[in-house]
Amino acid sequence: MAHDDTGTDKGTEPGPDDGPGTEAEPRAAAGGRRVMSTDTPARLLQLLSLLQTPREWPGGELADRLGVSRRTVRRDVDRLRELGYPVQATMGADGGYRLVAGKAMPPLVLDDEEAVAIAVGLRAGAGHAVEGVDEASVRALAKLEQVLPGRLRHRVATLQAATTPLTSGDGASIAPETLTVIASTIAGREGLRFAYRARDGAESRRRTEPYRLVSTERRWYLVAYDLDRDDWRTFRVDRVSDPFATGARFTPRELPTGDAAEFLRQSMQRRQDTYEFEVTFSAPAEVVAARLPAWLGTPQPVDEHSCRLRAAAGGPMEWLAVRLAMMDCEFTVHEPPGLVGYVRDLGGRLSRAAGA
Repeated sequence: MAHDDTGTDKGTEPGPDDGPGTEAEPRAAAGGRRVMSTDTPARLLQLLSLLQTPREWPGGELADRLGVSRRTVRRDVDRLRELGYPVQATMGADGGYRLVAGKAMPPLVLDDEEAVAIAVGLRAGAGHAVEGVDEASVRALAKLEQVLPGRLRHRVATLQAATTPLTSGDGASIAPETLTVIASTIAGREGLRFAYRARDGAESRRRTEPYRLVSTERRWYLVAYDLDRDDWRTFRVDRVSDPFATGARFTPRELPTGDAAEFLRQSMQRRQDTYEFEVTFSAPAEVVAARLPAWLGTPQPVDEHSCRLRAAAGGPMEWLAVRLAMMDCEFTVHEPPGLVGYVRDLGGRLSRAAGA
C-alpha cells in the first residue's frame, strides 16, 4: 500500500511533532510517493489493538508504546482511516486518539485472553437453548474457532471440559461443535450428513440440504431438506450426532412457509396433540411479539394499547401458563378452559408463595 506524504500535514495529530524519531522512514518511490515498510502491517495491528481499548490515547503515549515518532503515529492513524476504522482525534497538547463507532463493523484485533474469553462464552451459550442466544452466536463461534491458534484452542477445550452446565429438566444437551458444523454448512450452502435418533429411539443416517437453525426457549432445531425422503423436515439438534459437511454445494430450495420459525411451528403442531388458545395482552402488539417465541404465533392489535393472540400450541398446558406469566404485562386467557384453570392455579400458588 502506498501512502502520499508530499505536502503538509492535515492537522489531525494532537500536540507538537517531536521529529522523525529513530525508526526507519518509508522509502521514497517514483513520483515522490512513499512505500509502506515491511514492519508497518504488524505495527498497524498493534496500534489497532491499543485503540480498541475504550479510552483516549495521547499521541506521545502511542508513539512510546510503538517505538516510533508521533509523525509515524499520525501516518498510521491515516492508514487505519483509509481501511475503514473511525479514529477520532482531539486537538491540542492534551488531546489524543480514540476509536469511535462507525457506519460499518470493522475487523477487531483480540489478544489471547480476549479470544479465549469470547470463545468460552460463545461455547457456553451455544450449547444450551437459553433466551437471547440465537444463530448469530453460533456463526460467531464458527468464525472464531476457524482462526483460533492451536495453543488457544487447547485452553478453550480445557476450560470447557472443566465446566459442568446445569441443563434443562429433560437433560438434553448439544455439543457446540455440532452447532458450528451445522451453521457452517448453512452459511456455505453445503450438504450435511449426520446420524439422527428419532423420538422412539430409532437410529438413521440423514442426507440433507440444511436451511436454517431455529432456537426456541428450550431447544435448537434444524430445518432442512431431506434428500432421501424428498421433503422438508425438522430435526432436534440434541438428537443429531456425527454431523459432517459433504462438500456438495446446492442452491437453497424455497421453503413452503417462507419462514423457518413458522415452518417449525406448523411441524410441531402436526406432530403433537394441539389445542387452540386465545389470549388478550394489555400491551402493544409489537411489544408482545418481541417477548413471545416466534413459533407461538403473531399477536394482532386490538388498539394501540392491547393485542390478541389466537394460535395453536402443543405440549403441556402448564408450560404455556408459565410462559404467559413471564410476559411482564397484564393478560386475560379466553380459551381453552383447561389453560384458564392452569393460569388460575399458578396465580394462586405464586400469591401464596409471596405471602399474599
